[in-house]
Amino acid sequence: MDRPWPKYRISFRKVKHPRLEYKTGTLLLVLPEDYGNPEQLLEKYHRWIQQKEQTIANALREAETRTLVQDRTDRQLRQLVETLVERYGQELNVSVNKVFYRRMRTKWASHSTRGNLTINSLLRYLPQDLIEYIVYHEMAHSLERRHSERFWRIVRRRFPHYSTIEKDLLTYWFLVRKLENACPL
Repeated sequence: MDRPWPKYRISFRKVKHPRLEYKTGTLLLVLPEDYGNPEQLLEKYHRWIQQKEQTIANALREAETRTLVQDRTDRQLRQLVETLVERYGQELNVSVNKVFYRRMRTKWASHSTRGNLTINSLLRYLPQDLIEYIVYHEMAHSLERRHSERFWRIVRRRFPHYSTIEKDLLTYWFLVRKLENACPL
């Protein structure tokens, strides 16, 4: 069936199984190096693709009603994150080895198996409640690496409406990307 597929990119990698990603708002097909017809993969996951496209369209519409925090400095972001790491470390009974700050192209933050937390420096443009969520979310990975039901139970203890927050983060992602494209930060 000939469907009007959204714009997509293909990346051939040394992976066993194909996967679809929408990390930056553009569909990426990550395929094994010897993968045959990408259109078959698109067809197989057409409903998932449609749902993601709708989610992105909703986030873009919602972004028109939101504004970024313009007056938080990098230093203020670091102070806030350090305070949150200390607070959530006590709450979760976990520790963070080191905190790094850098521009990240596809995520707000990450937590390594060595206990390091990497924070996207663009968080400085987010409302404080979203920064709090991101830090807690990443620190919860000290207790559960994957986004399993156990992980979401941990997150739900402090953020019972985490799914709404996740949608807000997508909305702000597009706002930050728009700002970054308008005037490289």
